[in-house]
Amino acid sequence: MRIPIYQVDAFTTDVFSGNPAAVCLLDHWISDSTLQAIAAENNLSETAFMVRVGDEFELRWFTPTIEVALCGHATLASAYVIFEHQGWAEKVLRFHTLKSGRLIVERKDHLFEMDFPSRPPTSERAAGEFREILGAMPLKVLGSEEDILVVLESEQTVRELKPDLTALAGLDCRGVIVTARGEEADFVSRFFAPAVGVPEDPVTGSAHCVLVPYWAGILGEKNLHALQVSRRGGELFCRDREERVSIAGRAVLYLEGTISIRGRSGQ
Repeated sequence: MRIPIYQVDAFTTDVFSGNPAAVCLLDHWISDSTLQAIAAENNLSETAFMVRVGDEFELRWFTPTIEVALCGHATLASAYVIFEHQGWAEKVLRFHTLKSGRLIVERKDHLFEMDFPSRPPTSERAAGEFREILGAMPLKVLGSEEDILVVLESEQTVRELKPDLTALAGLDCRGVIVTARGEEADFVSRFFAPAVGVPEDPVTGSAHCVLVPYWAGILGEKNLHALQVSRRGGELFCRDREERVSIAGRAVLYLEGTISIRGRSGQ
């Protein structure tokens, strides 16, 4: 079995920055165990798998350990591959996903704009319990559909954070988003998800489904410029649209190749 694979750095224009994702193009779906094994072998925060069905693409995402419901940077990487390397002539690309419904990506000059569900934070949690885990006292801690949102006092605090990853892995969530007002951008963030095999994700599109409605409410702005201030770093251009959010960014190809699997049934 041979599978075309691309590795793309998302939310950046420079290789070795942004968030790397693998994108695999399939003729048909193969077994979940093989998909998971490929993602583990790639050892990236996410591997995206696509199957074309008519004018749409079925899309799934896997970390090295589990399948996830939604992934922004691997969706951006997938759209980049289809637009730039598969000759897609239309400006709009439609993905059908098992766990997040239909996702639309529109090409706008050099940006790829994703239409994602809005996941505004909900219940407030006690901030004190996170002080020891994060090594910084939060201003506010909120729950959301999958993640915990922690608001800190400054961009510098977010940048310098060294959380206890073992303790984070024990929390009742997919991951923890830490955020603060930005110095040059509207807001900054980092994302930690050791419970799903991703100690720190370099740039996390899905986290902005939570961040965008939160900061839109705080700042009173619909259009937001965001930086994820991980070591690799990334830039996102966002818009709050009530029930949906637009998350746009750039991408660059790192490698192109072929996966060759012998002695294992992928059916």
